[in-house]
Amino acid sequence: MLPYIFVLIAAVLWGTTGTTRMYLQEGISSFAIAGVRSAIGGGLLLIIVIILGKLKVRHWSWRWTFLAAISIALFQGLFFTSIRYSGVAIGTVVTIGSAPVFSGVIEWLFFKARPTRVWIIATILAIIGCLLLFVHSGEAKVEPLGVLVALGAGAMFATYTNVSKELMKREETLPAVAMTFTLCAILLAPLASMDGVSWVTVPQNIAPMLFMGIATTSVAYVLFLNGLQKINASSAVTLSLAEPLTAALLGVFWLGEYLSFTSWIGVFLLLSGIVVLTLGSKATD
Repeated sequence: MLPYIFVLIAAVLWGTTGTTRMYLQEGISSFAIAGVRSAIGGGLLLIIVIILGKLKVRHWSWRWTFLAAISIALFQGLFFTSIRYSGVAIGTVVTIGSAPVFSGVIEWLFFKARPTRVWIIATILAIIGCLLLFVHSGEAKVEPLGVLVALGAGAMFATYTNVSKELMKREETLPAVAMTFTLCAILLAPLASMDGVSWVTVPQNIAPMLFMGIATTSVAYVLFLNGLQKINASSAVTLSLAEPLTAALLGVFWLGEYLSFTSWIGVFLLLSGIVVLTLGSKATD
């Protein structure tokens, strides 16, 4: 049960990112935020890992680390691009909804792990819930290119999860997250630098960026990878659908946003999928 709880807490922390971003000054690009967030999260853990003497560069699993860093960097880039073309609702639904499917396919094809009945039922419930939760604002702008890019983002998050599971078989959690996100920050640096770096030192932006760097990156991904060691990647990705659920509920109870009746049905189905996966998987262990 504990590994599932770790992944759920990680997803809840990711879900606070949108609300936290509301406290940043306007006009900062998503790529700049993603790059600085990765640099803070990865850099802080890298310092800790070096102090603890846990970084063994000579014998490090560089191939899996590079694959993890590239996939999580591409995920962020593709996701933000899909939102630009198709809007937040469509981009989020296609990205987040497709990720569990891609993860199950990758796990089946490359790691010979067949999807379980519990996972299939839970994933269907969660994806339908995600669809009902987000497509409620009358937004019907479906750009084929945006959908294609969003599918690419979903595939990249699924790839990151599966690759990270392999990385965790070879390295400890703390240094694995530190190295992955330090490399991710380097990969995102060209896009992040387009806005310059002066905005980072603006007092209004310091606390939100520290929260996103430490809580939603360092802590969240350490928890996610700790849980990932004990459960399969496809289940972890399905559980990560708690991220949009958290974002929606924070919007209602913290920001005063409105959810339609259809969206509340989506909330119920998402929660049902998470409960089915957590309790059903425990019953079959």
